[in-house]
Amino acid sequence: MKIEIRYYTKTGNTKKLAEAIGSAINVEPKTVDEPLTEDVDILFLGSAVYGAGISGEIKKFIANIDVNVGEVVNFSSAALIESTYKQVKGEVEAKGLKMSEDEFHCRGAFKFVHRGHPNEEDLKNAQEFAKRIIS
Repeated sequence: MKIEIRYYTKTGNTKKLAEAIGSAINVEPKTVDEPLTEDVDILFLGSAVYGAGISGEIKKFIANIDVNVGEVVNFSSAALIESTYKQVKGEVEAKGLKMSEDEFHCRGAFKFVHRGHPNEEDLKNAQEFAKRIIS
């Protein structure tokens, strides 16, 4: 099974989640600056919310996918909203790709809100999520 991890982060929160997922399933996470170069069965895609929406970098990455992707699995962090799932799903499905119904989301620190997140428990939960997805 071919698995890739891509993420975008401004604050480092989503990078922490990507690294936790990568360590759990033995896959090196890469930023969305690195396009997919071969077909993948599972793409873990990490995003966050900036100004009430997913970043333009995530939208651009999805729009530029030109390989077969079996399923996109969303993971995210945000200080104020519950999830990026619906926004990412809209972009993924507009591209004609399949979005997993499973996702991982946790609080992310922003200024004085949710300081210390993602914390060790969040990272452990992200690892368990990834292992469950690929099993």
